[in-house]
Amino acid sequence: MTLYELGETAIVNRIVKRLNIEFDDCAILNLTDTEYLVTTTDMFHRVTDFPVEMSTWQIGWMCAAATLSDIAAMGARPQGMLVSMGLPDVKPAFVDSMIEGMDACVRRCDTAIIGGDTDSHQELTICGTALGRVPKHKILRRSGANIGDLVCITGCPGMAGAGMAALGKGLTEQEIQDSILVKKFFEPIPRIKEGLRLAESGAVTAMMDNSDGLALSLHQLADINGCGFRICADLIPVLPEPEGSLDHDPDPDMALALYSGGDFELLFTVRASRLADVRRACELTVIGEATSNGVFLAEGKGEECTTKKIERRGYRSLVHLR
Repeated sequence: MTLYELGETAIVNRIVKRLNIEFDDCAILNLTDTEYLVTTTDMFHRVTDFPVEMSTWQIGWMCAAATLSDIAAMGARPQGMLVSMGLPDVKPAFVDSMIEGMDACVRRCDTAIIGGDTDSHQELTICGTALGRVPKHKILRRSGANIGDLVCITGCPGMAGAGMAALGKGLTEQEIQDSILVKKFFEPIPRIKEGLRLAESGAVTAMMDNSDGLALSLHQLADINGCGFRICADLIPVLPEPEGSLDHDPDPDMALALYSGGDFELLFTVRASRLADVRRACELTVIGEATSNGVFLAEGKGEECTTKKIERRGYRSLVHLR
């Protein structure tokens, strides 16, 4: 079996097991007696990560946003970002615009690009490394969920996926510029402020970002916590405009919400008794609860309520290389 056949999740799990390290959105290091330093790294390639419709400014923004999203998922405050770039023989204006996009994103998150490296490469390749700090008693991790906890999410899952699907329908340049879904896909906003407020609340039991899709993220949380989840279809936020779909699914909006990636929202569990505290911290939607086992979607109400398994699938980067 090859790496592409295994898929990204299986490869990461294989590496984590071999190195005997904990699987989280960031690596965690002791900074002081009271604080952790958290760090994360992400790699991006021109062909597999950036649609041709994306501007160079948006490429820069996307790289910074995706990397900083992991810092948000730990409830940490960003302390800077390092960027290494493998550059093809492009015009200087290409690099200028890309750096401007990165800088705009990190500034929005109250941090800065503090260093990096460049070399020549046949394909544009970018590696972003972000640093954050968080009080030890406030750090949020993927582990910690308990049966009966409520499952919550920021934003509207599936918006980026709908934007991606809309691009496949041949939008004009003006339609691309006007689409809020395409903008959500091209210019995601890291939930740094929300992550900090959720950490401050002390009510969140487990958290991660859902960049690989809601379904896959739920399965990952279930695996780590030894629990299951029951998600209510009626509670999942509805897409604001029906621009895209996954045509092979009978319910395209639900398929986008569950199985498309690129949203960079925060998925987290909360003690039911502390829900009011979390609602004061940030805007969120309760979409279900933690159960003893299995990841299921409940549809309908009362006697007409049915449940079905949520598939373990979502965004898988290595599949896109085939």
